[in-house]
Amino acid sequence: MIEVTRDILLKPLSVDDIFKIFNTLDSEREYLREWLPFVDTTKEVQDTANFVNHVLLAEEKQFTIYYQDKFVGLVGFKDTDQDNKKTEIGYWLSQYVQGLGIMTQSVLRLIKYAFTELDMNRIQITVAVDNHRSKKIPIKLGFQLEGIERDGLLLVDNVYTDIAIYSLLKREFKG
Repeated sequence: MIEVTRDILLKPLSVDDIFKIFNTLDSEREYLREWLPFVDTTKEVQDTANFVNHVLLAEEKQFTIYYQDKFVGLVGFKDTDQDNKKTEIGYWLSQYVQGLGIMTQSVLRLIKYAFTELDMNRIQITVAVDNHRSKKIPIKLGFQLEGIERDGLLLVDNVYTDIAIYSLLKREFKG
């Protein structure tokens, strides 16, 4: 477990989280689906179980986020390239706890973890250009905008959106 603050705790993803994740996605489906296309294909608990098992087999470090002892989202690494010492951080958060700094603090803690314990040199975050809440996180944490990938993400209803690519190098991190 990684303690971010007294109120925020990151726990390694496990099969015990399947129902919590699915229930949050299911109850906040309309809100979350705007930027998370997988929400529409997550129709049953088994869909979440498949995701969790895939992540665990791939050995990508993913964490559940607990705020005041309640599950509120996921954050973690994906597409990690050990040979080149780079990874990407992805995240989502329940609509009911947004604006409290939970995700910014969680991502900051994972940045420290990636640079010190995983010996990464580069961290990337990709965000839909119109997802203004999500874009605030890499900007606030000192990531550099590298560019825009045109039509880089297929959203719900077969709509493509451009994604902004942000990166932070170990030598740039001041945390």
